[in-house]
Amino acid sequence: MTFPQVFPFRMLFFVSSFCNFIPIHGHTITKQRHLLDTISQISMPPTLAPEASSPSYNAINPDTIRVFNVLSFGAVGDGVSDDTKAFKMAWDTACQADSAVLLVPGSHCFIIQPSIFTGPCKSGLVFQIDGTVMAPEGPDSWPPKSSKRQWLVFYKINGMSMQGGGVVDGRGEKWWNLPCKPHKGVKGTTLSSPCDSPVAIKFFMSSHLTVKGLKIKNSPQFHFRFDNCQHVHVESLSINSPAQSPNTDGIHIENTNNVQVYDSLISTGNCNRNPAFTNSTPCIGSLGIHNSRACVSNITVTDSVIKHSDNGVRIKTWQGGSGMVSGITFDNILVETVHNPIMIDQYYCLTKNCSNQTSAVLISDISYTNIKGTYDVRSPPMHIACSDSVPCNNLVLSNIELLPAQGQIVANPFCWNAYRTIQTLTIPPVDCLLWGTPQPADQNDVNQC
Repeated sequence: MTFPQVFPFRMLFFVSSFCNFIPIHGHTITKQRHLLDTISQISMPPTLAPEASSPSYNAINPDTIRVFNVLSFGAVGDGVSDDTKAFKMAWDTACQADSAVLLVPGSHCFIIQPSIFTGPCKSGLVFQIDGTVMAPEGPDSWPPKSSKRQWLVFYKINGMSMQGGGVVDGRGEKWWNLPCKPHKGVKGTTLSSPCDSPVAIKFFMSSHLTVKGLKIKNSPQFHFRFDNCQHVHVESLSINSPAQSPNTDGIHIENTNNVQVYDSLISTGNCNRNPAFTNSTPCIGSLGIHNSRACVSNITVTDSVIKHSDNGVRIKTWQGGSGMVSGITFDNILVETVHNPIMIDQYYCLTKNCSNQTSAVLISDISYTNIKGTYDVRSPPMHIACSDSVPCNNLVLSNIELLPAQGQIVANPFCWNAYRTIQTLTIPPVDCLLWGTPQPADQNDVNQC
């Protein structure tokens, strides 16, 4: 798979929004009503669709844009009713209209069952989320015939913008507490039980997408997933879930090209590919699992802040894989009390029972420049562990300054079978890196990406 280029972060922000209860007719409703209807996963064309409503906010030009408000299609937005049918009718109508806006209005909370919103649509479609969109609350509330691996899927969508100041709430707590999750077993072990958990928002086989301004929180698994997509622009997102929420990557990118991510804050429980992080990390991996091929190239992470994370800038691969990671730049990054601020791990393993294998994903042409800040003293400031048989090569380290967050003793970096081409003065010194060019890897297909 090929990962795209990731561009600069410019500012930090944090916004929280809640929709825990909605007052209706003088009463406070806190429990979800039993869902009576079985909802199809695929959006179907409506029989009689409402006409486009008048614009309700200044951002829409009534002379050129048609606005389709989900309330006009029967959505209630009380935080209790199932509004899936209304959303699907609104989607199918807006999808076939030129320059349309599907409006999720503010001051409402909408419960949506797992759904697939299909294209292609007419050009210029805007999915404007100003209110709150919520998933069913936990596995027991999930429709039994629906996949537990995805919640909101956008399929074959070209030229759409998903935007607004609203909230998408995955309500993931009950999923995180399944017995199979790593933190639920003894000493981090997992227990045997069904473990599928849904991605909050997935774009699949789509192109020319813009996602901006939204607040995404508490996804059961990944918050965003872009799979087999082209030309994606992500901007000004706030993605938030607790530090102990397992596998809640902020933005997961696979088989996708030409992605730009700007000005966003992610605070989640796992590695992410986005330039502003708390309790998370910009991570390339895991690659080569089950002896698979992985091809990742031309990624830039720059102008970023990483705080209180288990890892900093990280590349991780399984033993036994093939392919290549190349052309990666980490530049102008500030770390604050971070474990392993700089990390390459070619021995990634979720258990202690992974067998040694000779083949590996080749890691080459990786640049670390202007990385400064403090590291957690329980881990070394740099951990660069490359394959015995396929060394890392062409590593560049320049203007690195990593100091302990506690105490005055600067720990030594850890290196194994890693070759550098350029290195300026770094703190601490990285004397464990090797100079020169290693012997070519004995893998005929390692460069075939």
